[in-house]
Amino acid sequence: MTSLICGSLAFDTIMTFGGRFSEALLADQLHKINVAFLVPEIRREFGGCAGNIAYNLKLLNGDPLIMATMGQDSAPYAARLDKLAISRRCIRTIDTSYTAQAFITTDSDSNQITAFHPGAMTYSHQIKIADAGPVQLAIIAPDGRDGMLEHAKDCAELNVPFIFDPGQGLPMFNGEELTHFIDLATYVAVNDYEAELLTERTGLSLQQIAQRVSALVVTRGEQGAEIYTSTDRYDIPVVKVDQVIDPTGCGDAFRAGMLFGLSKGMDWMTIGRLSSLMGAIKIVSQGGQNHTPTYEDIEQRFFTEYGYRF
Repeated sequence: MTSLICGSLAFDTIMTFGGRFSEALLADQLHKINVAFLVPEIRREFGGCAGNIAYNLKLLNGDPLIMATMGQDSAPYAARLDKLAISRRCIRTIDTSYTAQAFITTDSDSNQITAFHPGAMTYSHQIKIADAGPVQLAIIAPDGRDGMLEHAKDCAELNVPFIFDPGQGLPMFNGEELTHFIDLATYVAVNDYEAELLTERTGLSLQQIAQRVSALVVTRGEQGAEIYTSTDRYDIPVVKVDQVIDPTGCGDAFRAGMLFGLSKGMDWMTIGRLSSLMGAIKIVSQGGQNHTPTYEDIEQRFFTEYGYRF
């Protein structure tokens, strides 16, 4: 059945800095930063959390339905979604704004500095969950602040189970609001930095958050991931790759694996392993939507890694 993906659609301008940010940022001068990074490599990609998640879910033969807003410059992205056979019926075009834009610089240690213009994303609250029709599962990914609040509330009122994935949008909310999101959500997914910020702002430990939802997922980059339920903890190892090319969109690929696994009723260990594999498949290509494995490729890679089929 359909998985509703509420989040951003964006154009990503991705730049590569050959050095380390830490060597250019002086600890005693952080109050007056004036730095420039030489970026010999630059490219423009289709991105945004909703777009990336939907792309990866489609690779798994899932049925993604994006709920998002795009701007007056959206024609190339709309054409891409049509080519991928990803429905646009819950995407609204805001003619007075530009599509959200991210400008991402990655250093040699895969650290990232991002500047983000929200543009049309600010109007995401104008689309209602009820407009999507019957859906099996949803994810509330980074989006406009009002949109995230409204969509979480609507999912809860309509009894649509959803993953709360605050991502880079987490700083927009205070502790009370984040606690409310957790109480409405069925699942919570964050990376290690976001987990620290979430616990700091809510005053809840990871174990306490896990008690309020069906599962809490914390990704930790090269250290794998952890899945907490009210009674168990699952440690998910990272899938080894020959070379890390670009971490952009790996978290979104992981969340697509979660959506697929949950929609198929998989156990948590299998969900975690599939999600980890999707992140590994993505990380060896540039951009959030340029990896092109077939479903059969993913299925075979999973079997090779874990010795059984999902």
